Amino acid sequence: MPMPWTYRHADKEFRAFLDDARERMGLDSDNMTYTAVDGVFRTFRRRLTPAQGLAFADLLPAILRAIFVQGWDSDAPPLPFANRAQMTREVQALRPHHNLTPDNAIEATAWALRRSLRQADLDRLLAGFPPGAAAFWHVDVADPSELEQRII
Repeated sequence: MPMPWTYRHADKEFRAFLDDARERMGLDSDNMTYTAVDGVFRTFRRRLTPAQGLAFADLLPAILRAIFVQGWDSDAPPLPFANRAQMTREVQALRPHHNLTPDNAIEATAWALRRSLRQADLDRLLAGFPPGAAAFWHVDVADPSELEQRII
């Protein structure tokens, strides 16, 4: 079997995702964007079982997959999904002295993520997750082509 595309082109995929997320959040640096995305991933995975989290990670491009699982306390019981404002505060609580995460961090990460993978696969997976999972990654757009996968 040949090397998976996501491993061979991990930098290219990650750069495209990071640029999308940074632009959508209006942030000035990759470091600020990374902190925001890391907070979004941690907030989402706290609401999943390990099996659900690994299934979600399996859909992600290689570097995002690594960020998603890094430092995960898989023994912690899943939390219930909360409203967007409460989960945004949770995202912003990561590294509070170095965190400039904007209020649109979850939406912006979802927008960038949807442009990084096959949306049908993500939606199919989320349909079997706890209530609130699909809403977490939902993005309202006027033109659906805005969310078309950038790198195939």
